[in-house]
Amino acid sequence: QVQLVESGGGLVQAGGSLRLSCVASGRTFGNYAMGWFRQARGKEREFVGGISRIGRTTYYTDSVKGRFTISRDNAKNTVYLQMNSLKPEDTAVYYCAADESGTFYSSRNYNYWGQGTQVTVSS
Repeated sequence: QVQLVESGGGLVQAGGSLRLSCVASGRTFGNYAMGWFRQARGKEREFVGGISRIGRTTYYTDSVKGRFTISRDNAKNTVYLQMNSLKPEDTAVYYCAADESGTFYSSRNYNYWGQGTQVTVSS
């Protein structure tokens, strides 16, 4: 198993930036594709995007393309979500997740989850 802990959430004004981090422990971090999800109050969980095991390839949902960037540092067992040009509709609890199958572009195979970190964007 892998354990995941997110950090970096907070309150930011529209147009601002935040960087979320997710530190993994347990099994070898590089064996997992990593992803970010979010869930706004009263809405279903949404797949934000994912990154391949060695970080060469990423996938993003349309609503965040050009604004969000996922990266990873396997030496630090950490995946990041850089969020720029934030909008009020980005307000949600953000979760990182790990996928041992490696299919980073699909939301279906993520099977390890962090506890989430709240991001609030004020207008």
